[in-house]
Amino acid sequence: MSIVIEPIKPLIGGRVTVDKAHLTDPEVIAAIRAALEERGVLVFPEIDLSDDEQLALTDALGGRGNYNQRVPGSDVSAKDVYKITLDRSVNNEPDYVLGTFFWHVDGATMDLPLPKATLLSARTLSDAGGSTEFANLYAAYDGLSTEDKRLYEGMKVIHTVEASVRPVFAVPSQERLDRWRAIAHAMEHPLVWTHADGRRSLLLGSHADGIVGMPNPHGRALLWRLQQWAAQPDFVYTHHWQVGDLVLWNNQGLMHRVVPYTDTGRVMHRTTLAGHEKPGQVAAEGSFERLLEVG
Repeated sequence: MSIVIEPIKPLIGGRVTVDKAHLTDPEVIAAIRAALEERGVLVFPEIDLSDDEQLALTDALGGRGNYNQRVPGSDVSAKDVYKITLDRSVNNEPDYVLGTFFWHVDGATMDLPLPKATLLSARTLSDAGGSTEFANLYAAYDGLSTEDKRLYEGMKVIHTVEASVRPVFAVPSQERLDRWRAIAHAMEHPLVWTHADGRRSLLLGSHADGIVGMPNPHGRALLWRLQQWAAQPDFVYTHHWQVGDLVLWNNQGLMHRVVPYTDTGRVMHRTTLAGHEKPGQVAAEGSFERLLEVG
């Protein structure tokens, strides 16, 4: 076969060697799909894909989705390729890019099936910062004690856009709060997600705003502790980018974040593999408001 995939760490990561001329060959696509489930995140070092080549790979893996219509920024030379940058001439509202400095799962605040995978290619790098960290939420669940698994089973978590960008601002204005709340409904997802294939993972991130039926400080404290658990070194791979790198990760089983950077020249091109699994539903009316109560 014209593809070699080597483990990076025992519980996460694979380094892919393949001639990009064969990237969409059926046997190569099958190997990538299998490795995506097993390794969680795959690195194609300096493969230097064009937008069209990245879209072709996305389509071959199962079909693209575009989840950016309501997010500031723009598509670039090809439809469904999203340009991630702090350059205000492209993105005049960088809240959402800055929010990626915190652990998150793409699409967790949308009333849609979660994107199956994200493909990100490096076009221009920042002088400092900008690495991307990935945490394996399957491994984080598997590593829990039997007692903790039993405790968390059945817990429901409220996920909101507001929570995901709240850390960016010390005191957000009411206008910003209203805008964030208008972007999407509060979503209610299981803390332990049982996937269609029977595997289980935690579903965590900065957008996890509280636990249904639990006082706000108690629920958030539990979620933050679990996030720290999931981000321990054994479960995490940090990718230090080179121009031309492509990284593909299983968005339904990993959370990720970017090491902070300030360089407005950093540019990444993202495509998204559409998903078919929807772990939760729109939260019941008043669920979000109850999370804001202290007792």
